[in-house]
Amino acid sequence: MSKTPVMTSNRPYLIRAMHAWIDDNGMTPFLLVDAQSPGVDVPPSVIKDGKVVLNVAGRAVAYLELGNEDIRFQARFSGVSQHVVVPVAAVEAIYAKETGQGMMLPPDGGPTAPPSPDGGGASDGAPAARPGPKLRVVK
Repeated sequence: MSKTPVMTSNRPYLIRAMHAWIDDNGMTPFLLVDAQSPGVDVPPSVIKDGKVVLNVAGRAVAYLELGNEDIRFQARFSGVSQHVVVPVAAVEAIYAKETGQGMMLPPDGGPTAPPSPDGGGASDGAPAARPGPKLRVVK
């Protein structure tokens, strides 16, 4: 019996793709972040109701790194340059300031394994998941 491969989270890839799309369209990419998530390092003065909205446009930040584990950059808050760190798991949405178009991100469950191709149930006693949709060629 072969072991099913485990895939990493798609969140950092979605964030990078949406950032590029928003930037390519001349808009301003904003991140909505759960500021109470572990590892979030932002100035406390910008947190409102446990959330923070960050402008991550190239003209607003320096040294932007959209990594697989976290997002890092330098930005000015009240005229003072500060280093910001946001774990990718803390990002709830990325959207264009001007239009609101973007993407809400579901809670991150980390790496996931695809369902078993034989349709067998889970070995831990959990109920079996319904099989997903199937694609077929229609002529």
